[in-house]
Amino acid sequence: QVQLVESGGGLVQAGDSLRLSCAASGRTFSSYRMGWFRQAPGKEREFVAVISRGGTSTDYTDSLKGRFTISRDNAKNTLYLQMNSLKPEDTAVYYCAAHQDLYYNKIPEGTFWGQGTQVTVSS
Repeated sequence: QVQLVESGGGLVQAGDSLRLSCAASGRTFSSYRMGWFRQAPGKEREFVAVISRGGTSTDYTDSLKGRFTISRDNAKNTLYLQMNSLKPEDTAVYYCAAHQDLYYNKIPEGTFWGQGTQVTVSS
């Protein structure tokens, strides 16, 4: 089992950057594929990015490629999401997730979730 705690959200202006962090408990962080998802008010949860156990392979939803970068530091048990050139439509609660079998648009039963961090982008 793993516990996830996101941080780094906040209120920013369009064009700004933010880096989200997701701290994971336990000694097995490196055994999990990790991902970021987001949910805007009144909308369904949306896949953002996923990263392999070693951090060498990543996948993104097409609309965010080039602006968002997912990374991880297994020594620090931490997942990151660097978000650049933020837009008002990026406003959402951002969640990190962990599962050994987490892939683009595949959320297995038993996926672990953090509590989320709010990102608000003003125009």
